[in-house]
Amino acid sequence: MQSLTEIENWLKEYKITEVECLVPDMTGNARGKFIPAKKFLKEDSRLPEGILAQTVTGEYSDDYWELLDTIDGDMLLEPDAKTLRLVPWSNEATAQIIHDCFTKDGKPHPFSTRNVLKRVLGLYAKEGWTPVIAPEMEFYLIERNTDPDQALKPPIGRSGRPETARQSYSIDAANEFEPFIEDMYAYGEAMGLDIDALIHESGAAQLEVNFIHGDPLDLADQVFTFKRMVREVALKHNIYATFMAKPMASEPGSAKHIHQSILSSATGKNIFATEDGKYSEQFFHYIGGMQKYIPYVMSFFAPNVNSYRRFTREMSAPINLHWGYDNRTTGLRVPDAAPKNYRVENRFPGADVNPYLSIAATLACGYLGMKKGIMPDEPYAGNAYEAEFAVPRTLEEALRGLQEDQDIIDLFGAKFIQLYTSNKLVEFEEFNRVISSWEREHLLLNV
Repeated sequence: MQSLTEIENWLKEYKITEVECLVPDMTGNARGKFIPAKKFLKEDSRLPEGILAQTVTGEYSDDYWELLDTIDGDMLLEPDAKTLRLVPWSNEATAQIIHDCFTKDGKPHPFSTRNVLKRVLGLYAKEGWTPVIAPEMEFYLIERNTDPDQALKPPIGRSGRPETARQSYSIDAANEFEPFIEDMYAYGEAMGLDIDALIHESGAAQLEVNFIHGDPLDLADQVFTFKRMVREVALKHNIYATFMAKPMASEPGSAKHIHQSILSSATGKNIFATEDGKYSEQFFHYIGGMQKYIPYVMSFFAPNVNSYRRFTREMSAPINLHWGYDNRTTGLRVPDAAPKNYRVENRFPGADVNPYLSIAATLACGYLGMKKGIMPDEPYAGNAYEAEFAVPRTLEEALRGLQEDQDIIDLFGAKFIQLYTSNKLVEFEEFNRVISSWEREHLLLNV
């Protein structure tokens, strides 16, 4: 679908009465408004610019007025017809469509994270390269919990018992939540999501869904939609689904691994492979770029204060920048594959990421590596958990890195980096004002 006429025909075909006009915000959540279908195509759609600049707690940084002007004005919205989908959980016939954001003079809005990803993809297009990605999304099912002071618990499955042991790849453990899984697949099919395999991960009631490889923007839209959809399915079954990076202290964190390869736009061949089936120079440059630049963009892979609890030895999350062949202890893994499928798996992003920023960041690192001819170190053959920590341990540390490299600042835009950094620092300072139960337990009478 490429025109408003096609959108109109689609709305009529499915007898849509209401349209959700969506915009991904800085956190990757949906902002927008509902419009009756009859008025959708007639309305000059707008939203306040400020929705792009809110923190996860709904606050604004001190840089807000400087970067978005003092009048808190509107931005223009343009629907992307390729993102038109049914909303299967609605009581009436409802559609959703993701919108691109523009300034009043018609330019892509610099603070739209979807536009940030488009900007990175444009750099690839200029080089004659076509990125292909495949995300893997992990998440937990948990009991309904309305008290933030109470620890989270896995829900009761069909057997009537909660999980108490590691159940990685267990078919029976996954079947405990068969009613939820059936509805998840049914909703996903109705929304046209390219969901592939599902597995039970190692955490209690932790699931992973893999997406079929494809276009990065399309898959960012799908992950954006998927996270919202999964939460709705869980509510239908009187439980919660969470994409927190580390929701439970004793369980592994949840990741969003990103498999990535690059095709020649002219030939369609994987440029990571040579004609004789070996790994190409560009392949090594891509990894070299990721090793060099990931420390600077870590706040896009770990965007919340909770994200850094996931980076723990022997808990299925990387703690340094090593890469290796089929080595899941490294942050950058090269899976066993035929030459046409040569790819790199980035294991740093958590499930709590903004999908647009995390994909943009991983592609940006590889792009800079190929453009600058950066070589990686030697592949790591051992257990990388036994090596030293080499990733930021807090959100504040990661944000300092985001401002230290000019290549990254130029690629993402100086004003976007300023806004993102100032927003996340607001969240960090709010978190720092909270006194934890650990502090009360161990420090109250002992220091």
